[in-house]
Amino acid sequence: MSVQMKQVLELATSTSFVHGQGPAMRALDAMAADIARTDISILLVGESGTGKEVYARRIHLLSGDGQAPLRKMNCASLSPQSLMAHIQDRLGGAQSHATETLFLDGVEELSPDCQRRLLAFLQDGEPAAEQFSQVRLISSASQSMEREVEAGRFRRELFFRINGLCLRLPSLRERKEDIPALLEHFLARYAGELKKATPSLSGEAKELLLSHHWPGNIRELENVAKKIVVLGDSKLAMGDFQGAALRGARLHEGERASSLKVAARAASRRTERELILKALEHTRWNRKRAAQELQISYKSLLYKIKQIGVQETETKEL
Repeated sequence: MSVQMKQVLELATSTSFVHGQGPAMRALDAMAADIARTDISILLVGESGTGKEVYARRIHLLSGDGQAPLRKMNCASLSPQSLMAHIQDRLGGAQSHATETLFLDGVEELSPDCQRRLLAFLQDGEPAAEQFSQVRLISSASQSMEREVEAGRFRRELFFRINGLCLRLPSLRERKEDIPALLEHFLARYAGELKKATPSLSGEAKELLLSHHWPGNIRELENVAKKIVVLGDSKLAMGDFQGAALRGARLHEGERASSLKVAARAASRRTERELILKALEHTRWNRKRAAQELQISYKSLLYKIKQIGVQETETKEL
């Protein structure tokens, strides 16, 4: 391995990338390393905040052309004119032997006109398309592109062009075993940037973080870590988490208590019905004697018979 490649690998592993600990993430890391040196177009799919841009930069760094630029384009803000202006600008800079990486962030947000123009550019025979071969294409999406295609919101031909290989990034709640390493990484990073001591979290705080649902994924965890460093007090920084956990516990207990009450009432009604039917049968449907056996008033028994829907088949009061 060359000295330059070693430097690139060190940069990739020491700055903003944390290796996954679970089998799914280890397989994903290995696949990213395998395809990094190919020119295949890559589609990264995952919820918002799962680290798609970090993964794109890692693949670029491991490609062997890590010193070449990675150019990011925010697809939601592009018009057809600005899209082509960006591409022409990239082509103008792609004169060296190094392959640049063009990162289409949020590719599902491309307007229909942008999709049409990009597809036309990528199709064979386009004068500048051959030069574009010096540019590596990585796209990211927060939604299933297959569903976008089936719904008619994304051109099928363009999907095939950008989807040479699809890597699906799991949500943080699906890889909670990585939370301790990610948290340590972010705490150390922001402590260094803000020139503060790296905070030490209690076991209770760590358990609270592990039990959180993380709708914002790694980005949310990063924000929490930064807040802890800035405030210098994990308990204060995680006040919202504790409140949410308490509300969740109360809701769970309330639902549990409610379900127990419902079950108890249902069991009580079943038992009451069985006792009434047994007394009526024993007394041959003499309701006055049945009321005496049940130790309730005659009027109460008549009400309960009506309430439980008992049909009198033989009634003869003595």
